[in-house]
Amino acid sequence: MDHVIESIAACGRSLGTFANLPGGLALSLFLAGLGGGAMHCAGMCGPFVIGQVMVDAESSRTPRYGEWQRLAGAALLPYHLGRLTTYTALGATAGAATAVFASTTAFGWISGVLLILGAALMLAQAFGLAMRATPPIAAVLTRLAGPFSASPRPLARYGLGVVLGFLPCGLLYGALAAAAGTGAVWRGGLAMASFSLGTVPTLVAVGWGGLLLRRRWQGATSWIAASLLLINAALMAALATTRFSL
Repeated sequence: MDHVIESIAACGRSLGTFANLPGGLALSLFLAGLGGGAMHCAGMCGPFVIGQVMVDAESSRTPRYGEWQRLAGAALLPYHLGRLTTYTALGATAGAATAVFASTTAFGWISGVLLILGAALMLAQAFGLAMRATPPIAAVLTRLAGPFSASPRPLARYGLGVVLGFLPCGLLYGALAAAAGTGAVWRGGLAMASFSLGTVPTLVAVGWGGLLLRRRWQGATSWIAASLLLINAALMAALATTRFSL
């Protein structure tokens, strides 16, 4: 039993050391974005992505809107750049909020608690226990996004991504808690930028394959997505233990 406990402790220390590297948490949140994208983002943001692809298809002057055109349109680079902008700004703001405590003895505990909170929210997402209540601000943001979603212009698509980047969800809260735990503007921004990039592949696949692929994607990859979120939660928890010892 002692050997098992020692092995678990050594594994935890190794994970904490990795997560404490400059890019460790960023990689962790990228994995969270990949897993959460398949389990959550496809359902929440998928309709907006599909709507943009349909606008492109209807406005296309090409007689045959084939699969290559559909795949290129599904990339929606301005839209994802808008989401990246919002997430990076939110992460930088979260890091700045805790940076004022970075030189104090309380920072280790503040950072550790935030990371544990983030890990708990990732676990909740992995086990399908994410918050399902729709906050009032979600309806406001959806109305704001309406005019942008109907336009094929790149600037409108970018604006749509910026607005929808503020949509509240448990997965986003978990990532922000981890970003706040960094206690630095650039680390928080990098962490959330990585999280945003992790959500892109699923949304591109949804835009290309539509609602049918969205349903099949979620069913076929649910266990992989859950595993990625569990790994991410373990890394964040291990990082939290190193912060408590500061």
